[in-house]
This record gives sequence, C-alpha cells and structure tokens, in this order.
Amino acid sequence: MEAGATWLGTAVPQEALALRAAGIGPDQARILCWLWTPESPWEQVVAADIDISVSGEWALSRVVAAVRATGRPARIHLKADTGLGRNGAQPHDWPGLVRAARAAEAEGQLTVSGVWSHFACADEPGHPSIEAQLVRFREALAMAEAAGLRPEVRHMANSPATLLLPQAHFDLVRPGLAQYGLSPVPEVGGPADFGLRPVMTLRARLAGVKTVPAGHGVSYGHSYVTPTDTTLALVPLGYADGVPRHASDAGPVWLGGKWRTVAGRVAMDQFVVDLGGDQAEVGDEVVLFGPGDRGEPTAEDWARASGTISYEIVTRIGPRVPRRYTGVDRTGVGEAGGG
Repeated sequence: MEAGATWLGTAVPQEALALRAAGIGPDQARILCWLWTPESPWEQVVAADIDISVSGEWALSRVVAAVRATGRPARIHLKADTGLGRNGAQPHDWPGLVRAARAAEAEGQLTVSGVWSHFACADEPGHPSIEAQLVRFREALAMAEAAGLRPEVRHMANSPATLLLPQAHFDLVRPGLAQYGLSPVPEVGGPADFGLRPVMTLRARLAGVKTVPAGHGVSYGHSYVTPTDTTLALVPLGYADGVPRHASDAGPVWLGGKWRTVAGRVAMDQFVVDLGGDQAEVGDEVVLFGPGDRGEPTAEDWARASGTISYEIVTRIGPRVPRRYTGVDRTGVGEAGGG
C-alpha cells in the first residue's frame, strides 16, 4: 500500500477480515477474496465491504442471502474458467451466471465490480494455452458487457504474466511471488533480471554443537553417516516450521561464512549440519535462505534441493517461527528468524 497498491487480494475470507480488523479500511484499500465454501462467513464479508469472487450461481445465491441479512449491497467479481480448470465458471455455465448476476445488480443487491480469470501456464513463455486463455477471457468479457455488465476492473495477470505478458494486464495485475522479490520464471531470469530483490530471510541460532567420531549416524534412519571425526551443529528448525523434509541430505545453509548442506533427515523441529573441520558455537547464526548478497542460499536454491518451487518455500514457513519486519526506510529486508 505504501508503494501505491490500491487493491489487496486474499485467498480465504478469514485473511480478508484480518486485514480489515488490522485497520485497513475500504477507503484505504479494496480487498478481493476468491476462495469460498458454503460455510464461509458471507455476511461478515459483505458487512466489511470486501469484494467477493463468484464462480457459480450457488455462490451468487449465498451473496444475495448475505445482502438480505445485512441490508448492505455487495460487490462481486465474476470468475471465468478460461482453461486452468480450478475455480471459475466454464464457458457453458458462463451465460447463466452472467444473466443471474446482472439481474441481481438490476435489483440493487450487488454490483459486478470485476470480471477475472487465471492463467495455467504463464510461467512457460510461448505455451499455446496462454493465447487460448486470453481469447476465451475476451469472449467472456464481451458476453458480460453484452448482458449489460460494466465491470470496474478486468484482471488476469499473476506474477509471471505481470512480468512477461503486458497484453494480459487489463485493469489491474495480481503479483504474488514477485512481491517476495523472487522470480516466477527462473528458467527465463533471476530476480535481478526483472528488477526484483528477494525480501525474505530465514535464519536461526545454533542450538547445539558437538564433536563425534567417524562412522556416527546422524538423524533418523542414519541416511547420513559421518565420514571422519567431525563437528555437528544443530539447527532448531524442522518440517513443523516449514523446512521441507524432501531437503534431507540436500538443503543448503550458510554458516560460518560457508555454504553447507543438511546432514541426514530433516526432523520435525530440527536438522543437523556437518561442519567438517570447522568449529562453531552455540548461538551462532545460520541462514537458510536470503537475498544471496553474502553468498547465502536463496529460496530458489532450496526449491531446487527439495524438488519444488520457490513459491512453496517462502509460504510454508510456520507460525511458530517469529517474524521481524525491517526496512522502515523502504529499502530493508523483511526477515523471519527461527530458533
């Protein structure tokens, strides 16, 4: 918001309501929420002046019921499934949804403030589905406008489309991963290639340091056995904190000015690093990932070590890892510190 954003997006209504409860009022930012079930807090969201995504007539009926219960009109965004196959109305259901939404709008129950969709393969430049989805989205827009709808915003672009597909920008864009300063298309370019800088660092303090003999098993299953007499360091973060178990024997860390690798399996609350001939002290800092300025691993490095994507690495950090937000001069790095 300080950088100029006038819209915020959340997946679930609890997140949207939390933003309102934190003091972000409708006069400060519009909020769109897009993932709903029949049991969702429809009335609370309508009362909080939050835009609601509608993918089918069942959801439209819930919105109308909430409007009647609260006595307040709602704002909705109709979502078209243009090829992703997740949420959104299929082409054969779109005309009926548009007609029903227009009828509710004509009765003063709601305003159709947006029409939107989502790409399946925007992170694969040149994929034939990209243009096909754009064609379907334009068709969906034309049908909505022919029915008398005049949406305030039309939107389709996620992070990769924001960076690579200017023709998909329409009236607003929805960057997600790019807001972490990470590249959504690492095969095309890294953060710096897109003018991005990673803003999240995950660090911990060593909870234990000890020497062990050669042939000593490390962590569950002894997938790692020390090749020589060595020093082991204990990092108090595990898969309960979001460190991928698939990064066992592979995840990189920065400790004592060197790149090192997880030794053995990642456990629920901790993992071990073999320091070889180096020494360390309890309390020394270990960085799992950061912007890479000092040579430390990045979220993309962890993604490759885990066989996943950087999106998962940065979003899976659990609630017991304390957050520390920095950068009051607008140039700092937001940090999440564990241990």
